[in-house]
Amino acid sequence: EVAGRLAPIVGANAMLKPNGGPGLLVPGVPGTHPARIVVLGGGVAGTNALSVAVGLGAEVTVLDTNLQRLRELDALYAGRIKTIASNSFEIDRACVSADMVIGSVLVPGAKAPKLVSNELVSRMKPGSVLVDIAVDQGGCFADSHATTHADPTFAVHGSLFYCVANMPGAVPNTSTYALTNATLPYVRAVANNGWIDALRADPSLALGLNTHAGEIISEPVAAAHGLGFRTLASVLA
Repeated sequence: EVAGRLAPIVGANAMLKPNGGPGLLVPGVPGTHPARIVVLGGGVAGTNALSVAVGLGAEVTVLDTNLQRLRELDALYAGRIKTIASNSFEIDRACVSADMVIGSVLVPGAKAPKLVSNELVSRMKPGSVLVDIAVDQGGCFADSHATTHADPTFAVHGSLFYCVANMPGAVPNTSTYALTNATLPYVRAVANNGWIDALRADPSLALGLNTHAGEIISEPVAAAHGLGFRTLASVLA
């Protein structure tokens, strides 16, 4: 949620001329065009990103492979955003006309898929900004590599990449409260019931078990490292 909501804000800041951007104001002013923002992925991070992008007054397009999710977003925003079924052709088409692309495609426990190639970036608008929320999982842009809050951007083919690892670290006050709100019920469950009974009682908490007794339990983590894994069911049996 935090990284998603931050993405259009840091992207809008990167678009300012003193920061190396094209000098484009995201909402525009009467008589000018607003920025075109493309959000790749309609999950939690993507939904929060497009929420802020719409609030900033941008022209927003979201791409996702889940048509039901696109229907939900279309209904939620009542036609204020464009919802497109994601494939390589549509990603290419959306990116070449975008002023900002936000990559928010995450696969829990696994590396993010590379959706934007170096060749595609070379055809994007000069000064366009790419914000990679998925950089902590390897990034969903081919040219992504982790940057820092102190030095957040780098240029590729005239486009500006923002690839800060741990984006929520820029707003620690909000992030700490949000993380505590999300995790405290699980902490209490483990403290009150012991970890194994807590996992047996709550499937969502059980999915957070990555390793146990020297073995990998999460299949995506094992696949990412080319290692074997033990099933969650066998641990909880």
